[in-house]
Amino acid sequence: MYDYLIVGAGLFGAVFAHEMTEKGKKCLVIDKRNHLGGNIYTEEIEGINVHRYGAHIFHTSNKKIWDYVNRFAEFNRYTNCPVARYKDELYNLPFNMNTFNKLWGVVTPDEARAKIAEQVKEAGITEPSNLEEQAISLVGKDIYEKLVKGYTEKQWGKRADQLPSFIIKRLPVRMIYDNNYFNDLYQGIPVGGYTKMVERMLDGVEVRLGCDYFVKKDEYDAMPLKTVFTGMIDEYYNYCYGELEYRSLRFETEILDTDNYQGNAVVNYTEYEVPYTRIIEHKHFEYADAEKTVVTREYPADWKHGDEPYYPMNDEKNNALYAKYRELADKEDRVIFGGRLGMYRYFDMHNVIEEALKTADSL
Repeated sequence: MYDYLIVGAGLFGAVFAHEMTEKGKKCLVIDKRNHLGGNIYTEEIEGINVHRYGAHIFHTSNKKIWDYVNRFAEFNRYTNCPVARYKDELYNLPFNMNTFNKLWGVVTPDEARAKIAEQVKEAGITEPSNLEEQAISLVGKDIYEKLVKGYTEKQWGKRADQLPSFIIKRLPVRMIYDNNYFNDLYQGIPVGGYTKMVERMLDGVEVRLGCDYFVKKDEYDAMPLKTVFTGMIDEYYNYCYGELEYRSLRFETEILDTDNYQGNAVVNYTEYEVPYTRIIEHKHFEYADAEKTVVTREYPADWKHGDEPYYPMNDEKNNALYAKYRELADKEDRVIFGGRLGMYRYFDMHNVIEEALKTADSL
């Protein structure tokens, strides 16, 4: 009945389904959730497009990808300028001259470089053996302790000195007064939310929501010539080599009777004693003119069965385990794995789209 069964109505599945449908193939998209868009799903609350699964800001330097998404949505000119809060101190991100001036009172790039170099030298770390040592050797003790340590330990659920150094290969340090978080040429939020963008991608494609692939796996496998699977690759193979590790997230969203709660879309809480990593105020993404506001607190969590897996734990142990599953996947002639979970790799949205387009072109 179908050329392709696409398991997952997120960004990878939607792009792939759109491309293959344009090429005359018949696709069926299923998703166990009751909505389209996967983790980029947005829903309207109080006239505000709320990012249900955390903040998503589209950014890319690839003009082909930027032109592609603009086929399905009009993007606004939102620029990501998050603020970090440590106790009652506020700092601009990424680390830039505004950050350094607030920390040390320095004014010039040379002064900032000298301060960082002084702290790196004092630390005396020549070969970093863990994340803590790696971070201090890059940006010094002050930035590490106030803006890196607590946030990182909350995010990964482990002490920084127990995390491998390669997690932080580099930290963005900019010797300019510029709070734009991304270096990419193109950046913005789709006007009207991401859900509408995905709906346009899937226009003319058969979609079934609330359908768990594993509940009727034999039935679904008998339908198509090929299956595109965007879920967890270890779950697909019934964890035959063991479970890959993931990090999950928990969200607390509330409507507040004020028109402006924190003055910024994203405020990171870098103090370890504050249990959430950030507060998102959704109206600022699209400059919504609403009398009330909607905020979400984001709590990192250990992943367990039944939770949503958000981030692969790409340390040496898990990457080695994934390599075993990848060997199985490479032998498949009817199954294609895609997306962050299917490929066990952290992707930004533009990376997901690029991978989906490559996959479609290769077929």
